[in-house]
Amino acid sequence: MDIADDDLTRFAAQGAAPLPAAAEQGHVEHDGASVWYATFGAGAPVILLHGGLGHGGNWGHQVPALVAAGYRVILIDSRGHGRSTRDARPYTYECMAADMCAVMDALGVERAAFVGWSDGACIALTLAMQAPERVAGVFFFGCNMDPSGAKPFQPTPTIDRCFSRHRQDYAALSATPADFDAFVAAVTEMMRTQPNATADELAAIRVPVTIAQSAHDEFIKPEHAQYLAQTIPGARFVMLPGVSHFAPLQRPGLFNEAVLAFLEPLSQQQT
Repeated sequence: MDIADDDLTRFAAQGAAPLPAAAEQGHVEHDGASVWYATFGAGAPVILLHGGLGHGGNWGHQVPALVAAGYRVILIDSRGHGRSTRDARPYTYECMAADMCAVMDALGVERAAFVGWSDGACIALTLAMQAPERVAGVFFFGCNMDPSGAKPFQPTPTIDRCFSRHRQDYAALSATPADFDAFVAAVTEMMRTQPNATADELAAIRVPVTIAQSAHDEFIKPEHAQYLAQTIPGARFVMLPGVSHFAPLQRPGLFNEAVLAFLEPLSQQQT
């Protein structure tokens, strides 16, 4: 895949690549939320978890590649994001991790590999700590596991383009299309104060983990990514050159190659 959208001009104008036709899609009611999902292809299950303020359609460059490689791809919109609703409680990563289990239960998926981007990575690793029996492995891209791992926010034109697309997509997909600003405030508060995983909690993780960091990530300190890779037993560290926090959109071929390398040894173990 030779697509390049380094400054997200294409994403801002058009969004990610359109998703293929889903094998099935729907909503799962869980703990005050109606959580949207869609599945594609057949094979070992891989759950893709999008970043904060985004939605499952942001994986449009990844779904076809994973289906072509023989995986059953499951997209889930985190509660309050995309087509999923939420109640009035503050966001927590633990609650969203429990939502993932509810969707897996509804689909009859006992165990899956997870590919998480930003907040989605945190949700996946939180689930690996809460219910490791449900997690075949975690590809953890572009997130922190305690507040010290985040850089001070510095707006850039690329970030602004991404935010503009998120606003448009929220208006088009959400059951509460006028509530984008309140949604952003609630998610931002979660990001500001969570997660708070200790070194001991990270050291207790027993599922395969790859920590992927982009060379130019706008949000995550590179030393924090190294810390995660050194603290989680057996974790691998992968540096993605020439890209930033938006690598799945900027250079899909590069990102997909790293994901497929992570998934290959797991696929034989999954049910």
